Amino acid sequence: MLRPAPLKRDEFAKYHALGNDYLVVDGDLQRPKLDAERVRGLCDRHTGPGSDGILALHRPRRGELVLRIWNPDGSEAEKSGNGVRIFARFLWDFGYVRGRELAITTRGGPVDAHLTLVKARVRSIRVDMGRATFTSTDIPVVGPKREVVDEPLRVGSLELRVTCVSVGNPHCVRFVSELHPEALRSLGPQLENHAMFPNRTNVQLARVRSRSAIDVLVWERGAGETQASGSSSCAVAAAAHRLGLVDRRVDVHMPGGKLRIEIGADYALRMTGPATPVYRGKLLDG
Repeated sequence: MLRPAPLKRDEFAKYHALGNDYLVVDGDLQRPKLDAERVRGLCDRHTGPGSDGILALHRPRRGELVLRIWNPDGSEAEKSGNGVRIFARFLWDFGYVRGRELAITTRGGPVDAHLTLVKARVRSIRVDMGRATFTSTDIPVVGPKREVVDEPLRVGSLELRVTCVSVGNPHCVRFVSELHPEALRSLGPQLENHAMFPNRTNVQLARVRSRSAIDVLVWERGAGETQASGSSSCAVAAAAHRLGLVDRRVDVHMPGGKLRIEIGADYALRMTGPATPVYRGKLLDG
């Protein structure tokens, strides 16, 4: 398969991972440089190409692959499972890499990605997402150092039980017996901006279907309700296993589709799923 040339300064590629869509750019070539205002404009679905965020490639040294992840509100994320899968496929599709094993640096730590190829086309991407931690100072969650596992949290007039976890970025997981999108839209912004989370947090409502399957709704920090999230899937699987609800191999089902999560003995997390190209575009000066 003949792969297209790398992106030029005024170009972008659009991909989605289970409906969670990103623009990918060569951050070293961008003029003007990406900043919060420019990111908000590009992500706007009425006045820009529109997306759930921007993935920017940087290569400070030869052979180094650095990923900056921008949320649509102009803030930066430490890590994104869907974003890493998209980024890994983009690097292969556009000829930035030649091998199947990729080492990628994010603000949330290094991640390793493996591409499964069929006739030189990417079929799926496996990502080693690092270790989950429930320790409050690592997430972070305010208060004394502790594991934030099935802990009460008051939100307005409600007292909820939540489990908080970091997989390189912060997550707040609430397990429920029934999933309702309107509950996510109500609780999502309240939990994201709750005083307990100094860096804000991603939010998940989760229903355990069986020892190997979980249904999840996702509210992403800086983006709102999304169809899917890789880091959220990892966080929910880790939290469910910590509570004894699931085994070490879990399929996480979201509105956009399914991801396979594997949980190691030390809570090392491995995620496998797709990433899909949409189109290549050119930015025009206004």
